[in-house]
Amino acid sequence: MNTINWGIIGCGNVTEKKSGPAFNKVANSRLVAVMRRDAEKAADYANRHGVDNWYSDADELMNQEDINAIYIATPPSSHTDYAITALNKGFNVYVEKPVTRNAAEARQIAEAVKQHPDQKLTVAHYRRALPMFLKVKQLLDSNVVGDVRTVQIRMWQSRKPALIADVASNWRVQPELSGGGYFHDLAPHQLDLMLFYFGEPERYHGFSLNQSGANAADDHVCGEILFKNKVVVNGSWSFNVAENQKTDTCEIIGTKGKIMFPFFGNYISWQIDEDEQSITFTHPENIQHPFIEKIVAYFRNEGPNPCSIDEAVVLMDIMDAFTLKR
Repeated sequence: MNTINWGIIGCGNVTEKKSGPAFNKVANSRLVAVMRRDAEKAADYANRHGVDNWYSDADELMNQEDINAIYIATPPSSHTDYAITALNKGFNVYVEKPVTRNAAEARQIAEAVKQHPDQKLTVAHYRRALPMFLKVKQLLDSNVVGDVRTVQIRMWQSRKPALIADVASNWRVQPELSGGGYFHDLAPHQLDLMLFYFGEPERYHGFSLNQSGANAADDHVCGEILFKNKVVVNGSWSFNVAENQKTDTCEIIGTKGKIMFPFFGNYISWQIDEDEQSITFTHPENIQHPFIEKIVAYFRNEGPNPCSIDEAVVLMDIMDAFTLKR
């Protein structure tokens, strides 16, 4: 497979800048077709991004002969069907996060991957490849703040978070499409980094509720993870606070000091005794670019999988433990 020829299923907002243009910027990678159910919008996307082929039907896109990889960027409700269909047709697959609405659906994809050993699948936890979050990992691996004791995550936003794309049909707060609410859209980035940094969890639990009643989705989530290395993570997510109370913080507290950063910002600071340092980062123009480089290398048998479906299943298990009603 000399060149990865991509077809996008679901060329919506996330593909406009975050991911779509990067497929043509990575060596040995080419975006050759896009699909969206709205034919007019699919044609417009193709025209603006210089893509030769567009479709309003996913099966028609997957029948294009030169495509050998599929990027699934639809709402999570259709990820499972599209991913399994693409694997059955012989494609390598890249799936947006959250990989599915829940862990049961993620396991269906995992089983399909096992049944297709010649195909590869990666999940879009792209913050793993960004220099900012790799710097955090380097600080942790270097034991800069000593043995990590606790991690405190706080994501508090208003009922209409600025972090979320403003779209006419807000599928993110329709649980039948997204799996939950804004937690399901933002927390996968945060929780996946915890898995990336601290390894295998031992146990986890939490709860969620709909405080505001503004829509059908729960807007307040609390959760706790105990990792096998004895690191404890506490998380608080609220999407109904006042504008002046918004926060996006992660504090990693160790025996020598602490590391602080926002998940959706561009700086890291760390403090050891009285010494405090910080670094500001400039993220790539297309924020998934570094991760897509790793995917292309993986699909070409030139590197490891940057995020496997098995890792994503663990993440979805945690999210289910925080949000599913018992």
